[in-house]
Amino acid sequence: MIKEPLSRRWVIFLSILVQKILLAIAKPLAGFGNAIEYWLNLQNVNGGFFRLLFKSLICKAVSPDKESAAYLSFIGNLDKRVELDFSKNVGGRRRYDEAISMMAAKAAYENKAYVETTVKDHWKMDLVGSFDFWNDYQQKATTQAFVLQDKNVDPELIVVAFRGTEFFNSDDWISDFNLSWYDIPGMGKVHAGFVQALGLQKSLGWPKNIVQTDDNINHPPPAYYFLRKLLKQLLEKNEKARFVVTGHSLGGALAILFPAILAFHEESWLLKRLGGIYTFGQPRVGDENFIEYMKGHLTKHEVPYYRVVYSNDMVPRMPYDNSTFMFKHFGTCIYYNSLYREKILVEEPDKNGSFLLLFIPKMLNAAWELMRSCILPCVHGRKYQEGGLLLFMRVVGLLLPGMPAHCPQDYVNSTRLGSSDHSTEDVAKYQKIGIVPA
Repeated sequence: MIKEPLSRRWVIFLSILVQKILLAIAKPLAGFGNAIEYWLNLQNVNGGFFRLLFKSLICKAVSPDKESAAYLSFIGNLDKRVELDFSKNVGGRRRYDEAISMMAAKAAYENKAYVETTVKDHWKMDLVGSFDFWNDYQQKATTQAFVLQDKNVDPELIVVAFRGTEFFNSDDWISDFNLSWYDIPGMGKVHAGFVQALGLQKSLGWPKNIVQTDDNINHPPPAYYFLRKLLKQLLEKNEKARFVVTGHSLGGALAILFPAILAFHEESWLLKRLGGIYTFGQPRVGDENFIEYMKGHLTKHEVPYYRVVYSNDMVPRMPYDNSTFMFKHFGTCIYYNSLYREKILVEEPDKNGSFLLLFIPKMLNAAWELMRSCILPCVHGRKYQEGGLLLFMRVVGLLLPGMPAHCPQDYVNSTRLGSSDHSTEDVAKYQKIGIVPA
Protein backbone atom coordinates (compact mmCIF):
# COMPACT_ATOMS: atom_id res chain seq x y z
CA MET A 1 0.00 0.00 0.00
CA ILE A 2 1.44 3.38 -1.08
CA LYS A 3 1.52 5.95 1.69
CA GLU A 4 0.11 9.36 0.75
CA PRO A 5 2.57 12.28 1.07
CA LEU A 6 2.11 14.57 4.06
CA SER A 7 0.84 17.45 1.94
CA ARG A 8 -1.88 15.23 0.46
CA ARG A 9 -2.91 14.01 3.91
CA TRP A 10 -3.26 17.63 5.04
CA VAL A 11 -5.55 18.28 2.07
CA ILE A 12 -7.78 15.34 3.06
CA PHE A 13 -7.80 16.49 6.69
CA LEU A 14 -8.89 20.01 5.73
CA SER A 15 -11.43 18.57 3.28
CA ILE A 16 -13.02 16.51 6.05
CA LEU A 17 -12.99 19.49 8.41
CA VAL A 18 -14.78 21.69 5.88
CA GLN A 19 -17.35 18.95 5.26
CA LYS A 20 -18.02 18.71 9.02
CA ILE A 21 -18.52 22.47 9.21
CA LEU A 22 -20.85 22.44 6.21
CA LEU A 23 -22.86 19.64 7.82
CA ALA A 24 -23.14 21.62 11.06
CA ILE A 25 -24.37 24.80 9.34
CA ALA A 26 -26.61 23.06 6.79
CA LYS A 27 -29.93 24.16 8.30
CA PRO A 28 -29.06 27.82 9.02
CA LEU A 29 -27.39 28.11 5.59
CA ALA A 30 -30.49 26.69 3.88
CA GLY A 31 -32.73 28.98 5.94
CA PHE A 32 -30.67 32.03 5.02
CA GLY A 33 -30.72 30.97 1.36
CA ASN A 34 -34.49 30.47 1.39
CA ALA A 35 -34.93 33.95 2.88
CA ILE A 36 -32.70 35.52 0.21
CA GLU A 37 -34.51 33.69 -2.60
CA TYR A 38 -37.92 34.62 -1.18
CA TRP A 39 -36.92 38.29 -1.00
CA LEU A 40 -35.65 38.26 -4.59
CA ASN A 41 -38.81 36.55 -5.86
CA LEU A 42 -41.02 38.87 -3.80
CA GLN A 43 -39.54 41.75 -5.77
CA ASN A 44 -39.88 39.86 -9.06
CA VAL A 45 -43.61 39.14 -8.74
CA ASN A 46 -44.34 42.70 -7.62
CA GLY A 47 -42.41 44.43 -10.39
CA GLY A 48 -39.27 45.44 -8.54
CA PHE A 49 -38.29 47.00 -5.22
CA PHE A 50 -40.09 50.35 -5.57
CA ARG A 51 -43.32 48.81 -6.87
CA LEU A 52 -43.17 46.31 -4.01
CA LEU A 53 -42.80 49.21 -1.58
CA PHE A 54 -45.79 51.01 -3.13
CA LYS A 55 -47.95 47.85 -3.20
CA SER A 56 -47.07 47.18 0.43
CA LEU A 57 -48.25 50.64 1.41
CA ILE A 58 -51.64 50.04 -0.24
CA CYS A 59 -51.78 46.41 0.99
CA LYS A 60 -51.68 44.90 -2.51
CA ALA A 61 -48.31 43.15 -2.44
CA VAL A 62 -48.33 39.63 -3.91
CA SER A 63 -46.54 36.69 -2.28
CA PRO A 64 -44.45 34.43 -4.55
CA ASP A 65 -45.39 30.76 -4.95
CA LYS A 66 -42.32 28.56 -4.46
CA GLU A 67 -43.80 25.81 -6.65
CA SER A 68 -44.60 28.08 -9.59
CA ALA A 69 -42.63 28.40 -12.81
CA ALA A 70 -41.97 32.06 -11.97
CA TYR A 71 -40.08 31.27 -8.76
CA LEU A 72 -36.35 31.51 -9.44
CA SER A 73 -33.37 30.12 -7.56
CA PHE A 74 -30.51 32.39 -6.50
CA ILE A 75 -28.65 31.34 -9.66
CA GLY A 76 -31.76 31.97 -11.76
CA ASN A 77 -31.99 35.51 -10.39
CA LEU A 78 -28.49 36.22 -11.67
CA ASP A 79 -29.64 35.62 -15.25
CA LYS A 80 -33.39 35.58 -15.91
CA ARG A 81 -33.23 34.91 -19.65
CA VAL A 82 -35.38 32.00 -20.79
CA GLU A 83 -35.59 32.14 -24.57
CA LEU A 84 -33.10 30.45 -26.88
CA ASP A 85 -31.34 32.96 -29.12
CA PHE A 86 -29.28 32.02 -32.16
CA SER A 87 -29.67 35.35 -33.95
CA LYS A 88 -26.08 36.48 -33.34
CA ASN A 89 -24.56 33.03 -33.45
CA VAL A 90 -24.48 31.67 -36.96
CA GLY A 91 -22.38 28.56 -36.99
CA GLY A 92 -22.24 24.83 -37.31
CA ARG A 93 -23.81 22.09 -35.28
CA ARG A 94 -21.24 22.48 -32.50
CA ARG A 95 -22.35 26.03 -31.85
CA TYR A 96 -26.03 25.01 -31.80
CA ASP A 97 -25.36 22.19 -29.36
CA GLU A 98 -23.17 24.42 -27.20
CA ALA A 99 -25.84 27.14 -27.00
CA ILE A 100 -28.73 24.81 -26.16
CA SER A 101 -26.54 22.88 -23.70
CA MET A 102 -25.70 26.06 -21.78
CA MET A 103 -29.34 27.13 -21.53
CA ALA A 104 -30.27 23.63 -20.37
CA ALA A 105 -27.46 23.67 -17.80
CA LYS A 106 -28.79 27.00 -16.51
CA ALA A 107 -32.40 25.78 -16.40
CA ALA A 108 -31.31 22.71 -14.38
CA TYR A 109 -30.96 24.96 -11.30
CA GLU A 110 -34.69 25.69 -11.27
CA ASN A 111 -37.79 23.91 -9.95
CA LYS A 112 -39.74 21.36 -11.97
CA ALA A 113 -42.49 23.81 -12.96
CA TYR A 114 -39.91 26.21 -14.39
CA VAL A 115 -38.17 23.45 -16.35
CA GLU A 116 -41.47 22.16 -17.78
CA THR A 117 -42.69 25.63 -18.79
CA THR A 118 -39.33 26.59 -20.28
CA VAL A 119 -38.84 23.42 -22.33
CA LYS A 120 -42.43 23.05 -23.57
CA ASP A 121 -43.70 26.62 -23.92
CA HIS A 122 -40.57 28.63 -24.66
CA TRP A 123 -38.29 26.18 -26.45
CA LYS A 124 -41.09 24.14 -28.10
CA MET A 125 -39.39 20.88 -27.20
CA ASP A 126 -40.49 17.74 -25.36
CA LEU A 127 -39.65 17.35 -21.68
CA VAL A 128 -38.98 13.71 -20.85
CA GLY A 129 -38.77 14.45 -17.14
CA SER A 130 -37.12 16.35 -14.30
CA PHE A 131 -35.67 14.09 -11.63
CA ASP A 132 -34.21 13.91 -8.12
CA PHE A 133 -31.55 11.25 -7.55
CA TRP A 134 -30.26 9.40 -4.51
CA ASN A 135 -26.82 9.90 -3.02
CA ASP A 136 -26.01 6.66 -1.18
CA TYR A 137 -23.29 8.31 0.90
CA GLN A 138 -25.35 11.28 2.07
CA GLN A 139 -28.48 9.11 2.36
CA LYS A 140 -30.70 11.66 0.64
CA ALA A 141 -31.62 12.90 -2.84
CA THR A 142 -28.92 15.49 -3.55
CA THR A 143 -28.55 15.24 -7.34
CA GLN A 144 -30.94 16.70 -9.92
CA ALA A 145 -31.12 16.49 -13.70
CA PHE A 146 -33.66 16.79 -16.48
CA VAL A 147 -33.95 15.27 -19.93
CA LEU A 148 -35.45 16.89 -23.04
CA GLN A 149 -35.97 15.88 -26.66
CA ASP A 150 -35.31 18.42 -29.40
CA LYS A 151 -37.25 17.20 -32.43
CA ASN A 152 -36.73 20.49 -34.26
CA VAL A 153 -33.38 19.26 -35.56
CA ASP A 154 -32.42 16.28 -37.68
CA PRO A 155 -31.28 13.93 -36.32
CA GLU A 156 -33.31 14.27 -33.12
CA LEU A 157 -31.30 15.52 -30.14
CA ILE A 158 -31.73 14.35 -26.54
CA VAL A 159 -30.19 16.58 -23.88
CA VAL A 160 -29.32 15.39 -20.37
CA ALA A 161 -28.65 18.40 -18.12
CA PHE A 162 -27.22 17.99 -14.61
CA ARG A 163 -27.76 20.68 -11.98
CA GLY A 164 -24.70 22.43 -10.57
CA THR A 165 -23.96 23.59 -7.03
CA GLU A 166 -26.82 25.51 -5.43
CA PHE A 167 -25.40 28.52 -3.64
CA PHE A 168 -26.89 27.79 -0.20
CA ASN A 169 -27.00 23.98 -0.35
CA SER A 170 -24.55 22.31 2.05
CA ASP A 171 -25.07 18.91 0.41
CA ASP A 172 -23.69 20.23 -2.87
CA TRP A 173 -20.76 21.95 -1.19
CA ILE A 174 -19.98 18.73 0.70
CA SER A 175 -19.78 16.91 -2.65
CA ASP A 176 -17.50 19.66 -3.98
CA PHE A 177 -15.15 19.64 -0.98
CA ASN A 178 -14.86 15.87 -0.69
CA LEU A 179 -11.39 15.79 -2.24
CA SER A 180 -10.59 12.18 -1.39
CA TRP A 181 -9.89 9.81 -4.27
CA TYR A 182 -12.08 6.95 -5.40
CA ASP A 183 -9.91 4.46 -7.29
CA ILE A 184 -11.71 2.69 -10.14
CA PRO A 185 -9.71 -0.38 -11.26
CA GLY A 186 -8.36 0.00 -14.78
CA MET A 187 -9.58 3.59 -15.02
CA GLY A 188 -7.76 5.69 -12.44
CA LYS A 189 -8.58 7.90 -9.49
CA VAL A 190 -11.56 10.25 -9.50
CA HIS A 191 -13.02 12.90 -7.21
CA ALA A 192 -14.97 10.92 -4.58
CA GLY A 193 -17.60 13.59 -3.93
CA PHE A 194 -18.56 13.79 -7.60
CA VAL A 195 -18.86 10.02 -8.20
CA GLN A 196 -20.92 9.69 -5.03
CA ALA A 197 -23.32 12.32 -6.37
CA LEU A 198 -23.53 10.43 -9.68
CA GLY A 199 -24.58 7.18 -8.03
CA LEU A 200 -21.61 5.32 -6.51
CA GLN A 201 -22.95 2.55 -4.26
CA LYS A 202 -21.64 2.68 -0.71
CA SER A 203 -21.21 -1.07 -0.23
CA LEU A 204 -20.94 -2.20 -3.88
CA GLY A 205 -18.92 0.44 -5.71
CA TRP A 206 -19.85 0.55 -9.41
CA PRO A 207 -21.64 -2.73 -10.25
CA LYS A 208 -22.96 -2.83 -13.81
CA ASN A 209 -26.50 -3.26 -12.49
CA ILE A 210 -28.12 -2.77 -9.10
CA VAL A 211 -30.94 -4.85 -7.67
CA GLN A 212 -33.93 -3.31 -5.93
CA THR A 213 -34.02 -4.34 -2.26
CA ASP A 214 -35.96 -3.46 0.87
CA ASP A 215 -33.25 -0.91 1.65
CA ASN A 216 -33.58 1.10 -1.57
CA ILE A 217 -37.18 0.55 -2.65
CA ASN A 218 -38.48 3.66 -0.88
CA HIS A 219 -36.01 6.23 -2.14
CA PRO A 220 -35.27 7.70 -5.60
CA PRO A 221 -32.86 5.84 -7.91
CA PRO A 222 -29.19 6.84 -8.35
CA ALA A 223 -28.60 9.20 -11.26
CA TYR A 224 -26.30 7.04 -13.37
CA TYR A 225 -28.41 3.86 -13.38
CA PHE A 226 -31.71 5.64 -13.99
CA LEU A 227 -30.41 7.85 -16.80
CA ARG A 228 -28.61 4.97 -18.52
CA LYS A 229 -31.85 2.96 -18.62
CA LEU A 230 -33.89 5.97 -19.76
CA LEU A 231 -31.49 6.81 -22.59
CA LYS A 232 -31.58 3.25 -23.88
CA GLN A 233 -35.38 3.40 -23.99
CA LEU A 234 -35.42 6.73 -25.82
CA LEU A 235 -32.69 5.90 -28.32
CA GLU A 236 -34.19 2.51 -29.22
CA LYS A 237 -37.26 4.35 -30.53
CA ASN A 238 -35.22 6.35 -33.07
CA GLU A 239 -32.10 4.80 -34.55
CA LYS A 240 -30.88 8.18 -35.81
CA ALA A 241 -31.30 10.09 -32.54
CA ARG A 242 -28.26 11.10 -30.56
CA PHE A 243 -27.77 12.55 -27.10
CA VAL A 244 -25.53 15.08 -25.38
CA VAL A 245 -24.76 15.54 -21.69
CA THR A 246 -24.21 18.94 -20.15
CA GLY A 247 -23.91 20.82 -16.89
CA HIS A 248 -22.52 23.93 -15.25
CA SER A 249 -20.10 23.76 -12.30
CA LEU A 250 -20.79 20.55 -10.32
CA GLY A 251 -23.22 19.64 -13.11
CA GLY A 252 -20.32 19.75 -15.56
CA ALA A 253 -18.33 17.31 -13.40
CA LEU A 254 -21.28 14.89 -13.42
CA ALA A 255 -21.67 15.35 -17.18
CA ILE A 256 -18.14 14.08 -17.91
CA LEU A 257 -18.25 11.33 -15.27
CA PHE A 258 -21.48 9.88 -16.70
CA PRO A 259 -19.83 8.70 -19.98
CA ALA A 260 -16.78 7.65 -17.95
CA ILE A 261 -18.88 5.10 -16.06
CA LEU A 262 -20.57 4.09 -19.33
CA ALA A 263 -17.10 3.29 -20.66
CA PHE A 264 -16.22 1.41 -17.46
CA HIS A 265 -19.36 -0.73 -17.94
CA GLU A 266 -18.54 -1.21 -21.64
CA GLU A 267 -21.75 0.45 -22.81
CA SER A 268 -20.46 0.84 -26.38
CA TRP A 269 -23.92 1.11 -27.93
CA LEU A 270 -24.72 4.18 -25.83
CA LEU A 271 -21.31 5.76 -26.34
CA LYS A 272 -21.73 5.47 -30.11
CA ARG A 273 -24.95 7.49 -29.81
CA LEU A 274 -23.30 10.15 -27.64
CA GLY A 275 -23.09 13.24 -29.83
CA GLY A 276 -21.07 15.35 -27.43
CA ILE A 277 -20.19 16.39 -23.90
CA TYR A 278 -20.55 20.10 -23.15
CA THR A 279 -19.47 21.39 -19.75
CA PHE A 280 -19.38 24.98 -18.49
CA GLY A 281 -17.19 26.12 -15.63
CA GLN A 282 -16.41 22.48 -14.83
CA PRO A 283 -13.92 21.60 -12.05
CA ARG A 284 -11.27 18.91 -12.51
CA VAL A 285 -12.51 15.38 -11.80
CA GLY A 286 -9.64 12.88 -12.02
CA ASP A 287 -5.95 12.04 -12.08
CA GLU A 288 -3.60 11.46 -15.01
CA ASN A 289 -4.55 7.77 -15.39
CA PHE A 290 -8.22 8.70 -15.57
CA ILE A 291 -7.43 11.30 -18.23
CA GLU A 292 -5.59 8.79 -20.42
CA TYR A 293 -8.40 6.24 -19.97
CA MET A 294 -11.04 8.76 -21.06
CA LYS A 295 -9.02 10.06 -23.99
CA GLY A 296 -8.78 6.52 -25.34
CA HIS A 297 -12.49 5.75 -24.99
CA LEU A 298 -13.75 9.09 -26.32
CA THR A 299 -11.42 8.78 -29.31
CA LYS A 300 -12.51 5.18 -29.91
CA HIS A 301 -16.20 6.14 -30.02
CA GLU A 302 -15.56 9.53 -31.70
CA VAL A 303 -17.21 11.49 -28.89
CA PRO A 304 -16.33 15.21 -28.85
CA TYR A 305 -15.80 16.71 -25.39
CA TYR A 306 -15.93 20.50 -25.11
CA ARG A 307 -14.98 22.13 -21.84
CA VAL A 308 -16.14 25.75 -22.00
CA VAL A 309 -14.28 28.19 -19.74
CA TYR A 310 -15.04 31.89 -19.38
CA SER A 311 -12.18 34.27 -18.59
CA ASN A 312 -11.03 34.16 -14.93
CA ASP A 313 -13.68 31.74 -13.66
CA MET A 314 -12.03 30.16 -10.61
CA VAL A 315 -13.92 26.84 -10.60
CA PRO A 316 -12.31 25.25 -13.73
CA ARG A 317 -8.96 25.96 -12.08
CA MET A 318 -9.81 23.75 -9.08
CA PRO A 319 -8.94 21.33 -7.55
CA TYR A 320 -5.35 22.23 -8.37
CA ASP A 321 -3.19 20.54 -10.96
CA ASN A 322 -0.03 20.14 -8.86
CA SER A 323 1.94 17.52 -6.96
CA THR A 324 -0.34 17.82 -3.89
CA PHE A 325 -3.81 17.70 -5.43
CA MET A 326 -2.86 15.82 -8.63
CA PHE A 327 -6.10 16.62 -10.51
CA LYS A 328 -5.97 17.03 -14.29
CA HIS A 329 -8.13 18.45 -17.08
CA PHE A 330 -8.59 17.07 -20.58
CA GLY A 331 -10.84 17.60 -23.58
CA THR A 332 -11.05 20.55 -25.95
CA CYS A 333 -11.01 23.77 -23.95
CA ILE A 334 -13.22 26.42 -25.57
CA TYR A 335 -11.93 29.53 -23.82
CA TYR A 336 -13.72 32.91 -23.96
CA ASN A 337 -12.05 36.06 -22.68
CA SER A 338 -13.94 39.06 -21.28
CA LEU A 339 -14.49 40.36 -24.84
CA TYR A 340 -16.16 37.01 -25.64
CA ARG A 341 -13.36 36.17 -28.05
CA GLU A 342 -13.06 32.43 -28.51
CA LYS A 343 -9.83 30.43 -28.43
CA ILE A 344 -9.26 26.69 -28.79
CA LEU A 345 -6.82 25.60 -26.08
CA VAL A 346 -5.58 22.48 -24.36
CA GLU A 347 -5.77 24.21 -20.97
CA GLU A 348 -7.20 27.54 -19.84
CA PRO A 349 -4.63 30.30 -19.12
CA ASP A 350 -3.35 30.48 -15.52
CA LYS A 351 -4.47 26.89 -14.95
CA ASN A 352 -4.30 27.03 -11.14
CA GLY A 353 -5.57 30.57 -10.66
CA SER A 354 -2.49 32.38 -9.35
CA PHE A 355 -4.47 34.73 -7.12
CA LEU A 356 -1.66 36.85 -5.64
CA LEU A 357 0.61 36.89 -8.69
CA LEU A 358 -2.11 38.09 -11.09
CA PHE A 359 -4.38 39.89 -8.63
CA ILE A 360 -4.02 43.36 -10.17
CA PRO A 361 -4.64 42.23 -13.79
CA LYS A 362 -7.62 40.18 -12.61
CA MET A 363 -8.97 43.11 -10.61
CA LEU A 364 -8.67 45.36 -13.66
CA ASN A 365 -10.47 42.75 -15.75
CA ALA A 366 -13.23 42.58 -13.10
CA ALA A 367 -13.54 46.39 -13.30
CA TRP A 368 -13.91 46.11 -17.09
CA GLU A 369 -16.63 43.45 -16.65
CA LEU A 370 -18.50 45.84 -14.34
CA MET A 371 -18.28 48.64 -16.93
CA ARG A 372 -19.23 46.20 -19.70
CA SER A 373 -22.53 45.60 -17.85
CA CYS A 374 -23.57 49.10 -18.91
CA ILE A 375 -22.26 48.77 -22.46
CA LEU A 376 -23.75 45.43 -23.56
CA PRO A 377 -27.45 46.49 -23.43
CA CYS A 378 -26.65 49.55 -25.53
CA VAL A 379 -24.90 47.48 -28.18
CA HIS A 380 -26.89 44.22 -28.19
CA GLY A 381 -30.25 45.11 -26.66
CA ARG A 382 -32.17 44.79 -23.39
CA LYS A 383 -31.81 41.01 -23.20
CA TYR A 384 -28.17 41.63 -22.21
CA GLN A 385 -29.10 43.99 -19.38
CA GLU A 386 -27.83 42.78 -16.00
CA GLY A 387 -29.93 42.95 -12.83
CA GLY A 388 -29.03 44.32 -9.42
CA LEU A 389 -27.97 40.97 -7.99
CA LEU A 390 -25.44 40.30 -10.75
CA LEU A 391 -24.15 43.88 -10.55
CA PHE A 392 -23.60 43.31 -6.82
CA MET A 393 -21.64 40.15 -7.69
CA ARG A 394 -19.58 42.17 -10.17
CA VAL A 395 -18.68 44.60 -7.36
CA VAL A 396 -17.70 41.68 -5.13
CA GLY A 397 -15.54 40.50 -8.02
CA LEU A 398 -13.35 43.59 -7.61
CA LEU A 399 -12.08 42.01 -4.37
CA LEU A 400 -12.55 38.35 -5.35
CA PRO A 401 -11.75 38.23 -9.07
CA GLY A 402 -13.04 35.06 -10.67
CA MET A 403 -16.14 34.65 -8.51
CA PRO A 404 -18.70 36.48 -10.71
CA ALA A 405 -17.03 34.93 -13.77
CA HIS A 406 -18.50 31.59 -12.70
CA CYS A 407 -22.08 32.90 -12.96
CA PRO A 408 -24.14 31.57 -15.91
CA GLN A 409 -24.61 35.05 -17.44
CA ASP A 410 -21.18 35.20 -19.04
CA TYR A 411 -21.38 31.62 -20.26
CA VAL A 412 -24.71 32.33 -21.97
CA ASN A 413 -23.25 35.53 -23.45
CA SER A 414 -20.22 33.59 -24.67
CA THR A 415 -22.34 31.07 -26.57
CA ARG A 416 -24.34 33.91 -28.14
CA LEU A 417 -21.76 36.62 -28.72
CA GLY A 418 -18.60 34.53 -29.00
CA SER A 419 -16.46 35.63 -31.90
CA SER A 420 -16.31 33.25 -34.85
CA ASP A 421 -13.30 34.95 -36.43
CA HIS A 422 -10.52 32.39 -36.06
CA SER A 423 -6.86 32.80 -36.79
CA THR A 424 -5.02 30.35 -39.03
CA GLU A 425 -3.71 28.66 -35.89
CA ASP A 426 -7.25 28.30 -34.50
CA VAL A 427 -8.51 26.86 -37.79
CA ALA A 428 -5.74 24.25 -37.69
CA LYS A 429 -6.74 23.33 -34.13
CA TYR A 430 -10.37 23.03 -35.20
CA GLN A 431 -9.50 20.79 -38.14
CA LYS A 432 -7.32 18.62 -35.92
CA ILE A 433 -10.26 17.82 -33.67
CA GLY A 434 -12.69 17.43 -36.55
CA ILE A 435 -14.67 20.68 -36.41
CA VAL A 436 -15.47 23.03 -39.24
CA PRO A 437 -14.99 26.57 -37.87
CA ALA A 438 -18.11 28.71 -37.77
